[in-house]
Amino acid sequence: MVRNVAGELRELESADFYLLSGVEHGMRFSEWVDRGTLTEYARLDSEEVDHRLDRCERRGFIERKTMQYQGFRLTFEGYDALALHTLVERDTIEGFGAPLGVGKESDVYEVTSYKPLALKFHREGYTNFREVQREREYTADRNHRSWLYTARKAAEREYDALETVYPTVNVPRPIDHNRHAIVMEKLDGVELSQAALPDEQAIGVLDLILSEVADAYAEGYVHADMSEYNVAVSEQGVMVFDWPQAVQTDHENAEEFLERDIENVLGYFGRKHPGEIGDPSVASIAAGVRDGTFESVENH
Repeated sequence: MVRNVAGELRELESADFYLLSGVEHGMRFSEWVDRGTLTEYARLDSEEVDHRLDRCERRGFIERKTMQYQGFRLTFEGYDALALHTLVERDTIEGFGAPLGVGKESDVYEVTSYKPLALKFHREGYTNFREVQREREYTADRNHRSWLYTARKAAEREYDALETVYPTVNVPRPIDHNRHAIVMEKLDGVELSQAALPDEQAIGVLDLILSEVADAYAEGYVHADMSEYNVAVSEQGVMVFDWPQAVQTDHENAEEFLERDIENVLGYFGRKHPGEIGDPSVASIAAGVRDGTFESVENH
């Protein structure tokens, strides 16, 4: 688990952020940044670079490795510090609160602004970077790849999808993003996997979810990772979250991903409410989503 660094930002000085930004810049070209390049990347003199390296390393914001040269790289804590610093400088967030959820590929915290919001740090590649490289196509366009690049691209991809489909689709309203971090509206309701739905509500909730799938398709996106773990249910309806794997509808695999999303949702309701759902056709529902005629799973 990555340490929460919000309380340490006040201890950092402007030159510390110059140094961290310099290491970040150097990591675009190599996993470990040569100490000799940091005066240029960080725009600090050599003595200042050494001082800032020591300060940031003590705080766990960078790592050091001696090879043919002395190399440095950001830790996720250092990357978090850079993103948080930028979001505070923009007045996007004013305070940092309790964890809302910690997972394999993201950490979510409550933050304060004009109202309580959620801050999501993408962690793709942090624990198993090779697996993410194989499975996520947003790592496929770079010869040099790192967890830093992978997490940032995941955040960009999710934010772009949210901006496009909101408010037509009931998703967390996107507020701002920087690097691997997204500020968004807090989720309303409970995760579908934890919801105790009466059988008589199963069809209605399933129809709401598939209607959101259809609305997203009409706005040009397929979620591509739909399951009971990224749908929230409340008295107001349903909210679909976690969009980093979303693809546009003109993607070569969009139709395959659409049918997989529908199959995943139907499979969950079939397991939880087998007497209510019946055996609807995935292909028929997908056709209704594509042509904008979907109304109810009972018609398929």
